[in-house]
Amino acid sequence: MPDFVKQREHMVKVHLAQRGIRDPHVLKAMRKVPRERFVSEGLEEFTYEDSALPIEEEQTISQPYIVAAMIEAAEVQPGDHVLEVGAGSGYAAAVMGQIAQSVVAIERHPALGKLAAARIAALGYDNVEIRIGDGSAGAPDDAPFDAILVAAAGPDVPPTLKQQLKVGGHLVIPVGELGDQKLCKVSRTAQDRFEEANLGAVRFVPLIGGEGWREDGSRAASNHVPGASRRLSVPEMIAKAAEPLPEFDDPAFGKLFDRFADRRVIMLGEASHGTTEFYQARAAITRHLIEQHGFTIVALEADWPDAARVDRYVRHRPRREDDEPPFQRFPTWMWRNTDIQALTGWMHEHNKAKPLEARAGFYGLDIYNMSGSIGAVLDYLDRIDPHAAAVARERYGCLTPWQRNPATYGRAALSRGYAQCEKAVIEQCRDLLERRLDYVAHSGDDFLDAAQNARLIASAERYYRIMYYGGAESWNLRDTHMFETLRQLLEAKGSGAKAIVWAHNSHIGDARHTDMGQSRDELNIGQLAREQWGDDVALIGFGTHTGTVAAATDWDGDMEVKRVNPSRPDSLERQCHDSGVSRFLLDLSVNCDAALLGRLSEPMLERFIGVIYRPETELWSHYSQAVFARQFDAFVWFDETSAVTPLGPEDHEGMPETYPFGE
Repeated sequence: MPDFVKQREHMVKVHLAQRGIRDPHVLKAMRKVPRERFVSEGLEEFTYEDSALPIEEEQTISQPYIVAAMIEAAEVQPGDHVLEVGAGSGYAAAVMGQIAQSVVAIERHPALGKLAAARIAALGYDNVEIRIGDGSAGAPDDAPFDAILVAAAGPDVPPTLKQQLKVGGHLVIPVGELGDQKLCKVSRTAQDRFEEANLGAVRFVPLIGGEGWREDGSRAASNHVPGASRRLSVPEMIAKAAEPLPEFDDPAFGKLFDRFADRRVIMLGEASHGTTEFYQARAAITRHLIEQHGFTIVALEADWPDAARVDRYVRHRPRREDDEPPFQRFPTWMWRNTDIQALTGWMHEHNKAKPLEARAGFYGLDIYNMSGSIGAVLDYLDRIDPHAAAVARERYGCLTPWQRNPATYGRAALSRGYAQCEKAVIEQCRDLLERRLDYVAHSGDDFLDAAQNARLIASAERYYRIMYYGGAESWNLRDTHMFETLRQLLEAKGSGAKAIVWAHNSHIGDARHTDMGQSRDELNIGQLAREQWGDDVALIGFGTHTGTVAAATDWDGDMEVKRVNPSRPDSLERQCHDSGVSRFLLDLSVNCDAALLGRLSEPMLERFIGVIYRPETELWSHYSQAVFARQFDAFVWFDETSAVTPLGPEDHEGMPETYPFGE
């Protein structure tokens, strides 16, 4: 059973205090109220993540940070009389009830209001009253209030609510249309004087009522002059700045990315691991950068040993007799598909007439496939140093029982003590590196392959051992390993080497500007690269609105072609969709319009689909908050996309098992 008390304390320390919530009354109240009692059944495990969760009547319970931030902004104090509009689950009212003397909370949905009242009563919070009605009209019979909080966005600040504030009181309310909302703080400084402050961009459901919006989305208030003081919306600004993309086989497609060709590293993302347009676009960019700008490293979020087999084909290096077909491990479609086949075939032909040192290589950055890495190290040592191979076999022996399912090793390691094999694999890695001067005479490429496999084994052993604790440690180990692999590749290839990286947006978009870094203490390869190389790195994200995707429902499950839900109205993807431009490049560098950069520097939901896609739980499974303009240097958009075509034996006819060699 989850330890909710421990999770609640972590929420307060990490999601609230570390992000700037300072009011001790707010922090104490958030520690006390059990949020798990206010979420829908089946979602308890997500209770203390800093995210909104769905509740009944297609509404949401706000993320903990926004609840705390609004209460702090309203300056709720002991002894206060507080009004909340939009009670929802009752959680925010319960938190305020731990501070204020009395709270009146209004909910327009009768079913929600009854549930909230029942939850409040069950917890014994007798200073909180839940009412059913039009919250935009407030509670005039109970006014004036020291503080008013509104958990839904109105077209403007309702005048009636302003009049129900005490002098010296504060009203906090989101204002604006969906996708273009700001959090507004109104302070009543005198009977006829109000001061207003903008607290930043937010996203809330609309305030429906007499002084809010109608059910059809139009304004209920009648004093608005259409078009008055209108500014361009985010979609309109994106449409103005967007550079339409030609077809993939048009040379003009690759030329659009010449602006980044002077960078040492260009990272190309993807919003899913199974969308053909992302693969085709990255392939077109990669071909152009190799052909026209001398890039020689193509490094992927893929297993090193599998990519090494493809690299031997791509760079016309001798094939090993014991090579197994690459990319046989889940998710096979991620790198064993028709788009990768086309790219590696092109690289093979491109490299044919070039000297070995000038050939573009195909490399894996990832930490998985421990058994393949062990095999590669032993094979190399058998050929170069049989005595070292014998020692390595003895050292790796402790890993052997779990090679085919290394996750099982993690479970065993927990029961037998930490670092069961760590010392041995690190010694092996150290020994191999110390012999570099001896081995490099045989073949620099072979040594690079074996040394990287030794590093991989040491990292993988730690990864599988800590993965059961989840959280930041295992993620950070994996991305740090990928970054170190990239750095080793660049160093091995010389000071003039330039690399193209293919990885998911969650890996290449700077984690410091997402929930990953801000709430979960996670870093990624994009962040590490920026910290290492600064402006010599370009981070280019990719996105889509809808279409189909190749993905599984569970880890190690069958690949399915799934329909991608249209993007949420409050997401970055919907802003791109509403621009009306079906495919485009958006440059987020200093060349971008300052007003657009400003709007895209406000936190917004962003969608992340990996090898697992669960459309039915998409909001909390695949959306995260991010500051888009700081996360990427540019963004590539395809409004409607389609699934990749896999090359697995069950999915094609006539494809030789010797892929990519075709022999």
